[in-house]
Amino acid sequence: MLGLLLIGLAAGAGLADGPESTPSSAARPSAPATEPPPDWEPTATPSAPRTPAPTDGRPTRDPQPTATETPTGQPSQALAFDLPAADVLRRSPHQVFAHYFPPYPLSFDNEPATQDYYARNYLTPQGEKGKHAAYGGLLRDRPLPVQPSSGDWQLANLEREVRTARDAGIDGFTVDILSLTGTNRERVDLLLRAAQRVDPGFRIVLMPDMTSLDTDPRTLADQLALLAASPSAYRLADGRLVVSPFKAEAQDPAWWSQVVDRLRDHGIGTALVPVFLDFRANAERFAPISDTFSSWGNRSYVQQDGVPDDIQLARSLGKKWMQAVSVQDVRPNQGVYDEAGNTATLRSTWNHAIADGADWVQLTTWNDYSEGSQFAPSLHNGHTYLDISSYYLTRFKTGSWPRIVRDTAYITSRVQFTSTTSAAKHPLLMRPRPGTAPASDQVEVLTFLTAPATVTARVGDVPRVHGAPAGPYARALPLSTGRTEVVVSRDGDTVAYVTTRYPVQPVPGVQDLQYYGVSSRR
Repeated sequence: MLGLLLIGLAAGAGLADGPESTPSSAARPSAPATEPPPDWEPTATPSAPRTPAPTDGRPTRDPQPTATETPTGQPSQALAFDLPAADVLRRSPHQVFAHYFPPYPLSFDNEPATQDYYARNYLTPQGEKGKHAAYGGLLRDRPLPVQPSSGDWQLANLEREVRTARDAGIDGFTVDILSLTGTNRERVDLLLRAAQRVDPGFRIVLMPDMTSLDTDPRTLADQLALLAASPSAYRLADGRLVVSPFKAEAQDPAWWSQVVDRLRDHGIGTALVPVFLDFRANAERFAPISDTFSSWGNRSYVQQDGVPDDIQLARSLGKKWMQAVSVQDVRPNQGVYDEAGNTATLRSTWNHAIADGADWVQLTTWNDYSEGSQFAPSLHNGHTYLDISSYYLTRFKTGSWPRIVRDTAYITSRVQFTSTTSAAKHPLLMRPRPGTAPASDQVEVLTFLTAPATVTARVGDVPRVHGAPAGPYARALPLSTGRTEVVVSRDGDTVAYVTTRYPVQPVPGVQDLQYYGVSSRR
């Protein structure tokens, strides 16, 4: 349904003085984004010529016409199943929010994607005057490009993101409040406006980021009260404003009680939903002031065994639970990554939310590209992870697994081997996070089938054949150089076909350990 971008997007060599909102490290929990220089302006013309193809060893793809996302209604034909309408899904008491990270909007400067700030400065080691050269560039992926537009393009782009999330079954965004003034704060205000304009039922949960905010309880409460004036700020049925601080334990419960008391002075009742980095160490002391508990969670499928105990502890303290669901976590600028096992982490975290009885879910994250954790449609993944997530979301919200009505195949793989990253032409390399799953060099074929079928795959030059049952089924295959092609056939007919857009390279120029995804129905 959606084309992606032509070759060479990541190769822009232009430099600029600084981003509209510069994530100097931009990865939670240790180093949140910082504010932009006050005199920054978009650079419309690069200071160096651009080339039509990458020159730094990044993966290339065959030339394609430039195509960008266009607003659509329910993406029924793109999914393996029929997604219930938003009003049906919202009748469920189970809420699903996606964590929105303001430093990475669809566009910084309303420029064509081949020459915008992402291309010039975030996706190339030479960007931002070389400040990201040590780790090969700040990002490895970017939002799915949008066409430049006239009028209030920033608001229009946020409206597009609200629409995309809504059409995937998501109830709202938990918006990361990194600062109380400046560009990132302005995007929070604009996001509230966008939600109200697109869909008054789409809710924005206010999430003060306590790794970034340096403030006092009164000031924070006063700012939250200003944001709470928006009809899109999420309130429970009893009228209480939901406030969900990230790393709530950065301040003690007495500090948060002052925030709640000050909000009460504004006539606002509060439902505190703390998100902890260390839930078990803080649960009992936060219980008297909290409505719901949550943890930021882990990003590898082998680290999910503690979820049932976390939920049981929350229940024993009389609290609801918001479960983290994630795709992957890859942080070049911090030199660390989690082994996600293709879609194993995505499927495991969703299955725990369903089986262990979570009340809410937080997708972590919608768009933090510096962590490689995005569900949002992106250049390298299209809608793959969002589409897969919608299948589990439907089960979580309705209590029934949706019926597969369209044969669909997804491929996920890296574009390089984990063992060859020493060939990367930059000194700071990512290492596996302690406790994560062992590094994996595999292609995963994930099928959602209406009936059993034969899956014929060619991974590079290596043919593979296996049978796949009806319903969802994942098969891991050894990674090989080149592209992967998958044909799903039944009774002599091809029912699904998909091939990777980016080849696996034997000698990478830039270390890139994110999993790329592609769908047969997009």
